[in-house]
Amino acid sequence: MSSTKLTQLLHIKYPIIQAPMFLVSNVAMVREAMHAGIAGCIPALNYRTLDELRAAIKELKKAKVEGGSFGFNLIVNKSNLKYKGQLEVLCEEGCDFIITSLGSPEETINQAHAAGIKVFCDVTDLKFAKKVEVLGADAAIAVNNEAGGHRGNLSPEKLIKLLTENLSIPVISAGGVGCKADIEKMLSFGAEGVSVGSPFIASVEAGVTDEYKQACVDYGADDIIMTERISGTPCTVINTPYVQKIGTKATWLENMLNKNRKLKKWVKMVRFSIGMKATEKAAKKATYKTVWVAGPSIEHTKEILPVKAIVSNLVN
Repeated sequence: MSSTKLTQLLHIKYPIIQAPMFLVSNVAMVREAMHAGIAGCIPALNYRTLDELRAAIKELKKAKVEGGSFGFNLIVNKSNLKYKGQLEVLCEEGCDFIITSLGSPEETINQAHAAGIKVFCDVTDLKFAKKVEVLGADAAIAVNNEAGGHRGNLSPEKLIKLLTENLSIPVISAGGVGCKADIEKMLSFGAEGVSVGSPFIASVEAGVTDEYKQACVDYGADDIIMTERISGTPCTVINTPYVQKIGTKATWLENMLNKNRKLKKWVKMVRFSIGMKATEKAAKKATYKTVWVAGPSIEHTKEILPVKAIVSNLVN
């Protein structure tokens, strides 16, 4: 694969970011990603305390090699009460990049740039993409309708072309990549790189149950559905028997409370907290109440492999 603006920005061999995945991404995965010549990213929320986050940063700094880079994902809206502390630790310790999600990245961009850290912002439409460009984002991560977890509404081609035609900053495509042909397709649409998540769930290094990993092998693109039962915002999950049993729609009470402007924010915060705890249980312990987040790109996942082998399959 040829050099792109993403490889130049992060000094990596291949234009791939191992996407940050709640409860899945960890230091071991990112270390192997860097050794394979790509960038790796971990949600800051994967760490319960700031001391744990600080320790992870230090470990990754020691593990960094030429051709690889590492970063962290920050949820920058009011539902993340840990955000400001996490940003402070990231800027104090240093990392190569931060990916922002679900809110205004202005404070993150200002503080990160002062610390020499690049900032990429998740976007799903042109309006927000233009806002983050004006704020100084180094790249826009175009979250399309084939992404795992919380996804956008536009197809990869439509979103990439819409953004590349109207932005001057690089566009990185997120969603719908499970093989080399998918990467080449996204680059042909104008993307400068790709963010790849779901294929790495079934990695040896992923910190989730073998049952979760095996589900990514056993199920395919047609088994991915949208649910409102995790965070209150539509999210893609594997359509297991338990998901079929509990349904995919928010409860009548949540719908009613969401219509109340004063209560809406608090309902979302509570639902987010409950959903994240349920997802954590599913990721760490297989039970009959299992909700596994994944995207349609698991279609290409045929076995549980080391991260290095997954990267090799993506680039060769």
